[in-house]
Amino acid sequence: MKKILLIAAKDLRLAFRDRAAIILMLAAPFLLTLGMALVTGRLASPGGQSSGLSNIPVLIINRDGESLGNALVETLQSAELDELLDAQVVEDEEAARRAVDEDQVAGLVIIPPGFTQSVIPEQAAIIDMAAEPVKLQFYANPARPNSSAIIETILREFISRVEEGRVMGMVSVFQMLTSGVVSPAEAQAYGDEMRQLFQSAQEEDLSVFEEAGTLNLKVIGAPEQESVRFDVMAYMAPGMALLFLMFTVTYGGRSFLAERRQRTLQRMLTSPTALPQVLAGKMLGTYLTGVMQLLILIGGSSLLFNLRWGDFWGVLALILLATFAATGWGLLITAFARTPGQVSTYGSAIMLVFGIMGGSFIDLSMLPDFVRLVSRITPNAWALDGFTILGLGGGLSDLTRPLLGLFALGCVLFILAVLRFSRRRDLVQ
Repeated sequence: MKKILLIAAKDLRLAFRDRAAIILMLAAPFLLTLGMALVTGRLASPGGQSSGLSNIPVLIINRDGESLGNALVETLQSAELDELLDAQVVEDEEAARRAVDEDQVAGLVIIPPGFTQSVIPEQAAIIDMAAEPVKLQFYANPARPNSSAIIETILREFISRVEEGRVMGMVSVFQMLTSGVVSPAEAQAYGDEMRQLFQSAQEEDLSVFEEAGTLNLKVIGAPEQESVRFDVMAYMAPGMALLFLMFTVTYGGRSFLAERRQRTLQRMLTSPTALPQVLAGKMLGTYLTGVMQLLILIGGSSLLFNLRWGDFWGVLALILLATFAATGWGLLITAFARTPGQVSTYGSAIMLVFGIMGGSFIDLSMLPDFVRLVSRITPNAWALDGFTILGLGGGLSDLTRPLLGLFALGCVLFILAVLRFSRRRDLVQ
């Protein structure tokens, strides 16, 4: 055990003395995170102006003119969204579409006639469970994908809340009718009352963004709990850290094969040191380097971006198990590579692929189902799930699934790597 620890300590020391490694392990993720913070408006300039997305121009045509249509217009023009959106109500649809096509605005929201009536009809007691509400229309500008995505997110959140209230109201009245709690005659009065309550709810503050880059998630039905504000940096910062963690875990593999090429490995094995001890020491050194990398990045981002990562023990557990799973990939790459250059090539390719598939660059919910399924072979996806849970106010007890996923992934990768190493006869030649 002492020999394993000595080898690990040596590799850890060498990793943090390598200037090129320091740049890729620490400087690069910090700079990328800073750049994404500037793009999304997470950082503000001294003058108070957002340095990212702001005043996104969007046009609205309200052909509904009733409570829900008016509530959506008020939401898009609310004070909470004033810095993010520049929403204007217009009447001419043809001119509005032309403005989108000519890249003058980011999108056009069309509230169709009958939108309110399709959700909360006047005859509230007449329940049609199969009825579909009239759909909103959003004409997006493909030249402004980020701005369009933000507007679409706001609309989807609005629709989600409206649909939730609609279905709950319909089911409640239906259950009262079928159970005999109320008669059909009484259902009309209950339906009218629910309609009034629902309309009143739509007139309240329905804004889903309080400021650029921040989601305001309100806990419905639990007023004693505080609203949880999800900072997008709590997703971007760990995404960049996990991306470059995949570079770090190949460092031990490159070192191992470099020592083999320089024949220092063979000389080491002439001493009372077995090959499994050398491999274990190298991988332990890689693991400790990865843990130190994530700890430094998390600590630095907390100071630089004033970022709250959430529950301490949850963050620590994610760091330890995410590095464990990533180290498994590093060991497996080393088991198949024959030169340090191959480890670097394979590692760089996997780092980029895992960054895309695992959600470091794009929200996994925007990817097809089969991609989300395949992404579970990446430490990035599991760990980002965990960091998102912590960002939403969760704790260690809420991380069972991502932690088990990371542990299982790491175990499978280590087993495959050991089986591959056991078949190689060229390591000591």
